Amino acid sequence: MPKVDFRLYVITNRLLCGERTLTEVIRAVCRGGVKAIQLREKDLPAKSIFNLAREIQQICKKTGAKLLINDRFDIAQAIRADGVHLTSKSLPIEIVRKYFNSHKLVGVSTHSLEEARQAEVSGADFALFGPIYPTPSKAAYGDPQGLTKLQEVAKSVSIPVFAVGGITPDKAKKCVESDAFGVAVISSVMSTRDISATLKSYEDCLGSL
Repeated sequence: MPKVDFRLYVITNRLLCGERTLTEVIRAVCRGGVKAIQLREKDLPAKSIFNLAREIQQICKKTGAKLLINDRFDIAQAIRADGVHLTSKSLPIEIVRKYFNSHKLVGVSTHSLEEARQAEVSGADFALFGPIYPTPSKAAYGDPQGLTKLQEVAKSVSIPVFAVGGITPDKAKKCVESDAFGVAVISSVMSTRDISATLKSYEDCLGSL
């Protein structure tokens, strides 16, 4: 089985969950068949992320979903998470790989073809590329990249490329038609009132979760 066996990569943001807790949303996400979740709560201190990660990890284990920790390689190591997701400000991939078991996942956020190529050379298992569409959560990364650039990046590297930024089910279909391996989503899943229906829409567009 390939290390990257998922098409939908759900990224957390507890501030979008409304009256529900993040763990309640994650339970519903896992029940809906999601295979990979990134814990990304960057405003929390290390101890809070650690405690939240352990709680979410127990939920993920019940369905076999993979849990990756954003940026905090130390926390990923401490709880023996399935992987870590790195950014341009994180530890270098080569350092993480040195201390991470080979079966662990290393994902990397990229915003240019050069960054995607560097992620591949450095040993990343998959890359996020975007933002593809306008989205408040990725506004700091500049103008939307668009589908043409997504396709160029996806065709230029051998690792799976996930589109991120303003993704909805309909847009997810356009992304995979532009050679993306899958999509990464935040608000469309974190803020939806009907997680099951939303995940079904993604599954229909992606072929699987």
